[in-house]
Amino acid sequence: MKWVRDLHKGVVVVRYLMNMGDEGSSALGSNATRFAVPQFGWKVKLDHVFPERRNPHIIPTLKQVVALLPLTSRYLWYVMKIYRAQRKPLMDYLKMVTGRQIYGVPLGGIGCGTIGRGFKGEFCRYQLKPGVYEYALVHANQFIITIQSTDKKILYQKVLSSCRKPNGCLGTWDWEFEGSNAEYCGLYPRAWTVFDIPEQKIRVICRQISPVIPHNYKDSSLPGGVFVWLIENNSGEDKHVSITFTFKNGVGTKEDKAGGCWSEAFQTDSAKGVLIHHTVGGMPCTYAISAKAEEGVNVSHMVQFDPNGNGKELWEDLQQHCELTSLSDRSEETKKGKQLASAVCAKTTVPKCESREVEFALVWDMPKIHFHGKAKEYYRYYTKYFGKEGNAAPSMCSYLFDNYKCWENEIEVWQKPVLSDLNLPDWYKSALFNELYYVSDGGSVWLDMDFTDSKYPKDPRKEYGQFAYLEGHEYRMYNTYDVHFYASFALAKLWPKLQETIQYNMLDAIENEIDTVRTHLFDGHSSKRKVKDTVPHDIGDPEEEPFLAINSYPIHDVSEWRDLNLKFVLQCYRDYCFFDSCDYLEAMWPKIKTVMNKALTWDEDNDGLIENSGFADQTFDAWIMKGPSAYCGSLWIAALYCSSRMAEILNHPEESIHYSEILARAKEAFNSKLWNGEYYNFDASNSSQSKSIMADQLCGLWYLRACGVTEEVFPAENVKSALNKIFTYNVLKFKNGQLGAVNGMMPSGQVDAKSIQSEEVWCGVVYGLAALMIHEDMIQEAFTTAKGIYNTVYNVIGLGYQTPEALYEEKHYRSVGYMRPLSIWGMQHAWEQRKNKLTSKY
Repeated sequence: MKWVRDLHKGVVVVRYLMNMGDEGSSALGSNATRFAVPQFGWKVKLDHVFPERRNPHIIPTLKQVVALLPLTSRYLWYVMKIYRAQRKPLMDYLKMVTGRQIYGVPLGGIGCGTIGRGFKGEFCRYQLKPGVYEYALVHANQFIITIQSTDKKILYQKVLSSCRKPNGCLGTWDWEFEGSNAEYCGLYPRAWTVFDIPEQKIRVICRQISPVIPHNYKDSSLPGGVFVWLIENNSGEDKHVSITFTFKNGVGTKEDKAGGCWSEAFQTDSAKGVLIHHTVGGMPCTYAISAKAEEGVNVSHMVQFDPNGNGKELWEDLQQHCELTSLSDRSEETKKGKQLASAVCAKTTVPKCESREVEFALVWDMPKIHFHGKAKEYYRYYTKYFGKEGNAAPSMCSYLFDNYKCWENEIEVWQKPVLSDLNLPDWYKSALFNELYYVSDGGSVWLDMDFTDSKYPKDPRKEYGQFAYLEGHEYRMYNTYDVHFYASFALAKLWPKLQETIQYNMLDAIENEIDTVRTHLFDGHSSKRKVKDTVPHDIGDPEEEPFLAINSYPIHDVSEWRDLNLKFVLQCYRDYCFFDSCDYLEAMWPKIKTVMNKALTWDEDNDGLIENSGFADQTFDAWIMKGPSAYCGSLWIAALYCSSRMAEILNHPEESIHYSEILARAKEAFNSKLWNGEYYNFDASNSSQSKSIMADQLCGLWYLRACGVTEEVFPAENVKSALNKIFTYNVLKFKNGQLGAVNGMMPSGQVDAKSIQSEEVWCGVVYGLAALMIHEDMIQEAFTTAKGIYNTVYNVIGLGYQTPEALYEEKHYRSVGYMRPLSIWGMQHAWEQRKNKLTSKY
């Protein structure tokens, strides 16, 4: 067990400072604890080069091409139609996003939009327009350091980024900080960057903090974050040091040049800075960049400079004065074709062998939003506390400065049990928290909506609004339910009220019916967009009108998908086990019965076990199951068990017996039709693929174990044998165990390549499989399996903070920035459950 050996190889519980000598430690003084870079997290030098580059341009095999030809032709017609309507396809395979090996921890709370940051110091990914990403590296958004002697001689000035000097703009600025002298550490929702300036014997540590705090719903909704800079003077002379924060209007698109943008200075009790008023996607937005005004820190500003110019005015002002001397407090409005940038500078004197800190905040106030359809306007959830008028940016800056230290304390209390657990591998500690980036940066919207007329007496949406997040950066559908099933552990454990709002939204959506007839891309058949009394695939595309136009997914008739209804039932019971709320269960129960009755119609031979239809009718939407299948069969058996339990809890004995009787027959059929002596067959079709070893064949058991079910719903010896088979074949025989578990593996030891998805590794499925292994006391196997995902994504191919849906054995990945890997929180739940059981024995 290599990871166990690593744990005991110099384990240090206390935090440490990177490369700190005695002199550095002395200068840091009492700030050591707060600014110490954590022992755990994703760490790279700023000049880091990843060992492998991959791309999303996958060429299917000839057999796969033949199977996909009808779908491809219909898809091309669909894309042309969408383009003619001046919309973006919700899955654009013609313009796939190529992941960039640059990203770090994004900035911003939950559901308010995010601004991505690169580990080299870039502001480089913007998701302010709901559900839409702009992958723009905006050169004018930077931090600059200026060092001045006490006799006012400029000693040093540089952009604090290792990025190359941009072509065509800001040419007078000194770029390309030596990357080997700086190191980055990301541990979401915080990040640290340490810059060493040896020629000046100066070290600066930037700490980036976003208000993403479990069970704190007010502060976690805030649109912004804080940058705290610790400046250490390890020289023998006092020095004046300033940090300057520059920022421009817009998000790096053509709209930035639309004109009508203007800026103005502002000041509150604790913040001084500049407001930049502009629009994003036609929606008013105000940026606020500010520094904390306090004793010993002089804050100055420049309300306007040209981000496309040479930057000489700002650069020379800093070179001459170590601060900004502009007296203007308001800019003119930009004309069409022009853009605007502003700057805020914080200057302090740092005595020799001491340290000082300066604090900056970035806030975006974009209170009212709409989607592409413009059928309805919504207010973001933070406006419930900070107002809906679009003038809250100054007060939010002050709020950030006044509260971020409390947030950090809450974050540390939350993360400490994991980080201090000596039995958990180091990489896992980084993976667990860093994958959580997706809750905020997954296109999430958190809306303050009026649910006073809800028919549910204890509808959580009355207080907590409505939450939604995308299936992926490229797969632009909100609350894709078959995928949320995996990811929902993060919400259920950390923000359970947000999970509840999704479930109550599903209650409304199950009842909904949309009579619009749509032709499905996979088979050319037509059906209603939404059929009543079925769980929807998703609640909409931001390029249409989410919450109103549900089921935006155009490929299959999802009303006949076998997994959606079952996943609703399983989440209801899992949430009850987590929340211990009978009120919640009573609200869900009528629709649980409805969707279970619908699922019963899929039992064609009345043996208690449902059959798949022979088209891709579940989350593996290009991998066809026919007849009884391991994946849907395990979900069905688990859903029957949970339905019986919920009926018993709610005192409906007849219904409990009804589901128990079906369960008994289903279990017998499942084992007789699918068990082959070593594992459960992929399906019972007797096709060449039916013997495929599916990594996710016991998905239903995972949920039962997560709910604390210890009863032998699946035969224990079968479970042990199947998991060992998966580990031996899908993990160890695939890429030497270094890339998680491949979806399908044939008994011959060859990857199942019949389907394009059977030969993929799904990152979220792997974390779910590892969770089940932990539940079954296969600890070494679990962490070995999951480590392949984290190491490949973060350390080998450089796609951290944009974890894809799928990895291939070589060269390729599919769909960057995906929801499903949040299932790693299912691993953490399994681990905590196991620890509690072990503790209770003593």
